[in-house]
Amino acid sequence: MRTSRLQLLAAAGVTVASLALTACQDGTGTRDEGASASQPVASAPSDAPSQAPEESASGSGGNGSTANGSTGSGGDTAGSGESGSGSGSGSGSGSKGSSAGKGSAPGGSDDAPARFNPCNGSNTSVSAAPVSRPVNHMLITVKNTGSKNCDLTYYPVLRFDEMQWVPQPVEESKPQAVVTLAPGESAYAGVLLSAADGSGSGGATGKKLTVGFQGRTPNSDGGPAAIPSLPAAGVYYDSSLTVTYWQSSTDDALTY
Repeated sequence: MRTSRLQLLAAAGVTVASLALTACQDGTGTRDEGASASQPVASAPSDAPSQAPEESASGSGGNGSTANGSTGSGGDTAGSGESGSGSGSGSGSGSKGSSAGKGSAPGGSDDAPARFNPCNGSNTSVSAAPVSRPVNHMLITVKNTGSKNCDLTYYPVLRFDEMQWVPQPVEESKPQAVVTLAPGESAYAGVLLSAADGSGSGGATGKKLTVGFQGRTPNSDGGPAAIPSLPAAGVYYDSSLTVTYWQSSTDDALTY
């Protein structure tokens, strides 16, 4: 019995010692091991606030990186945009400058309006001669003797001697454009001197012919007149006297 009691006491002591040891381990090693094993979880809540900013910062950093990248890219884009804009502006300006230079070049461009330079007695030679066909007609020829183009507007204003009236033009002969003569070129006007059937009145023989020139507008002064030579016997005319507009060919001038 005593042995059994001793065994029971020994067993109880072992149990107490085991409990003490267990309690001691829970306070240190086992607790520490438990803490070590759960640290990521334990640290998550405590580190969550700092983790969140880090994630946010990381996200922000990512966004920042993206933003920076975007900004960088945008900067590059903006830079290239500005560069493109600058380049475009420079190019456009250069082009305009070039165009302006061309437009303002001496002599003018093709788009520049032509300067009006009337043909008259100072820059032409004028002749007047009766023709055999058609009958009772005379041909006036004007040749540009100047160094520049000149323009013949409307029709010649004719006057024989001291005639007090002005021969009327043949309206059907009016050309579509002003006749312009380069240096050395000629233009023509046909003159019906008298009616072939004798229906004209007030017939007379002219010894002197004055050929007047018109300016930009009808009946305006185009400059000095010309006095071409006439046949020694003079030229007969009557009230049928008419003249064509200036023409580029003799055929057109003598058609009417």
